[in-house]
Amino acid sequence: MTQHLAAETSWDGLPTSTGTTPGWWREAVIYQVYPRSFADSNGDGMGDLEGIRSRLPYLKELGVDAVWLSPFYASPQADAGYDVADYRAIDPMFGSLHDADAVIREAHGLGLRIIVDLVPNHCSDQHEWFKQALREGPGTPLRERFHFRTGRGADGAEPPNDWESIFGGPAWTRVADGEWYLHLFAPEQPDFNWEHPAVQDEFRSILRFWLDLGADGFRIDVAHGLVKAPGLPDLGRGEQLKLLGNQVLPFFDQDGVHEIYRSWRRVLDEYAGDRIGVAEAWTPSADRTALYLRPDELHQAFNFHYLNTGWDATALRATIDESLDAMRPVGAPTTWVLSNHDVVRHRTRYGSLARARAAGLLMLALPGSAYVYQGEELGLPEVTDLPDAVRQDPAFARGAGQDGLRDGCRVPIPWSGTEAPYGFGDGGSWLPQPAEWAGLSVAAQTGDPASTLELYRAALRLRRSHPSLGAGDAVEWLEAPAGVLAFRRGEFTCTVNTTDEPVRLPAPGTVLLSSGPLGDPSSLPADTAVWWQG
Repeated sequence: MTQHLAAETSWDGLPTSTGTTPGWWREAVIYQVYPRSFADSNGDGMGDLEGIRSRLPYLKELGVDAVWLSPFYASPQADAGYDVADYRAIDPMFGSLHDADAVIREAHGLGLRIIVDLVPNHCSDQHEWFKQALREGPGTPLRERFHFRTGRGADGAEPPNDWESIFGGPAWTRVADGEWYLHLFAPEQPDFNWEHPAVQDEFRSILRFWLDLGADGFRIDVAHGLVKAPGLPDLGRGEQLKLLGNQVLPFFDQDGVHEIYRSWRRVLDEYAGDRIGVAEAWTPSADRTALYLRPDELHQAFNFHYLNTGWDATALRATIDESLDAMRPVGAPTTWVLSNHDVVRHRTRYGSLARARAAGLLMLALPGSAYVYQGEELGLPEVTDLPDAVRQDPAFARGAGQDGLRDGCRVPIPWSGTEAPYGFGDGGSWLPQPAEWAGLSVAAQTGDPASTLELYRAALRLRRSHPSLGAGDAVEWLEAPAGVLAFRRGEFTCTVNTTDEPVRLPAPGTVLLSSGPLGDPSSLPADTAVWWQG
């Protein structure tokens, strides 16, 4: 049942943009909380909203500007909450709407903003609209709010087209009356038909519901997927997941999505407090991503091109230039991200903690906004040896789609203690934590100047206080040896050695911060980033 609260939150203590200061989102460091894995307040082994509220002071001390909360809506949890049954209610495993209200209010009291994850491409098969559409049968009005079609073949036993689910298998499921419905993800996640005005009206209402509650913005899941090509044409080939993010697809990045986001921007602009929209948009190029960020559309988009770039100076420089060049014409900030709840943690992707620490300093030195995934500041690696029996990623049991191993980056983070669950809660954790995480907990790293946590804290303090860091749309590249990145921003310089050998490089100023031990300032160690004044 949809839950209700009457009172509206305030923005006391939160800075707003003026004619002389940029919008907060142009330079914000935004911390992603995956609710089920952040902090458990009631000992059921699952993180919750009260756990998040209790840990907000930690995030304030860390030095971030905003917190993005992955879904906490009422959901059967077929895809960890990205299958929403009620967009105005909280799933009991996470708490209640009063708990959500408390998180928002306390965050605002600490000077933190809250970004809510919105899932508009699809809902749960337990959503009232979909359940009623199944009951009412073919040709009824509610079926028009989804993509129901008759099948192909003499008896309609073949799917309506050749589209494949991102999670593997066909993107269509047949129901008892013979029709098929489209689900680009799991069968429990039917896609909405965004050409239907009732769908558009409903989501504008959902936006207002959370904005009235005090949400500072929305991270828009599958922002590129809402509109499908007319007629739902065949793609004409298999292994379609391999095309994601590099080719035009009839079910992703269609131009019709932009009118939807223009209407959403009008809603956001009705509210005080600089509310924003952030697109999760997998597109073939940075230029296509920029289209989502024109002045009358959204404010930010995730930079997946940067996330997918390897630990290589030439490739990183090319991606940085491409990203900044694409965003500049639309006046949008570039975002930088290394990890999230859907990808292997970058410590493991890059192959070492040293590289992960250097990558963190590089990301935080770049102009624009940066995203930090929970546990990244602790240097957590991917958990690669989870037993099959505990995995909950829906793609794990389906073939030909994603690898189904996303649970490895979702293991609950360690807070304190020498044994699992390391302060996560009193009742264990929904995924097992490795024994070696005892030394990576918040408590173990706090106060240790060599720890990754203290590195992030120091970097975020400097980023906030240094006049040359934060918002911007360009870097000045400096001459550097092969395998090394060197750029200047005003009175600030960043150097990064992506090779496995020390490199001689004249010191460009006074050392502010280094990702690893630094002896001779004119010798840049392997896999190390250094911030300089000058």
